[in-house]
Amino acid sequence: MQSYPAPAQAHVEAMTAAARVRPARAVAFQGAPGCNGHRAAMEYDPAALPLPCFSFEDALDAVKDGSAARAIIPIENSQHGRVADIHFLLPESGLRIVGEYFMPIGHALMALPGGAALSHVHSHPQALGQSRRFLRARGLVPLAYADTAGAAALVAEQGDPGSGAIAPAIAAELYGLEIRETNVEDAADNMTRFVVLAREPLGPLPSGGPMMTTFVFEVKNIPAALYKALGGFATNGVNMTKLESYQHGASFSATMFYADIVGAPGDPAVDRALEELAFHCKELRMLGTYPQGRPRG
Repeated sequence: MQSYPAPAQAHVEAMTAAARVRPARAVAFQGAPGCNGHRAAMEYDPAALPLPCFSFEDALDAVKDGSAARAIIPIENSQHGRVADIHFLLPESGLRIVGEYFMPIGHALMALPGGAALSHVHSHPQALGQSRRFLRARGLVPLAYADTAGAAALVAEQGDPGSGAIAPAIAAELYGLEIRETNVEDAADNMTRFVVLAREPLGPLPSGGPMMTTFVFEVKNIPAALYKALGGFATNGVNMTKLESYQHGASFSATMFYADIVGAPGDPAVDRALEELAFHCKELRMLGTYPQGRPRG
């Protein structure tokens, strides 16, 4: 899918051509060149060949069809919560989580050179949400776009002096914009967690450091099923660092849960906890075990 503004298209084509030659080094990300996914790919693996994809589905498909060995996808932000649709896309993709990366997020307000007053600002909904107090204080109308750097390319393409974008500072350099203000995010400790996906799970698992395991599950439709299902993690001393629910299907009768725990299958305590969980579940699907990107607790 190619739906980028014209100023981004040349960068997309060059990066796609490089990744096509060496797909084993390619890391797919969602967004135009210069977005936070691009930053995350290069910071996670400086030797990677970043492959821009217009949507999250496109990035996952690039791994599934062999165009890239891995994808790096934002899953949650410390300020704005989980990234929409990711909890649906990951289990359905059939890919496995093989790593995680935590990246501090700094947004910049950018516009065409010349200093004209701005009336509206384009960006990804996550970036707009992370900067909502900044935008409100300046009376700027937020307009959602598919990604941050793509919004910067759109401003460059449209040539509207009253239009701005919120994006990483590198996007201004790529698309010939001037930075009006830096660090426009509302929280100084703004952080996004990315997960790294591949077709196959890690194997053998690395030793010497703490591991994370991610899975989704649906409990049986009986009273106290969730309480009983999670009891094994408490009794076996397994730290569950994340538990989120989301609806599965349109009936609103099937609730899925997404969970992260510290540890890996093969650890007796983790195996006992997962066995007890499975007993109380209609479905349990493992999404991956991978090295911990930062300490929990």
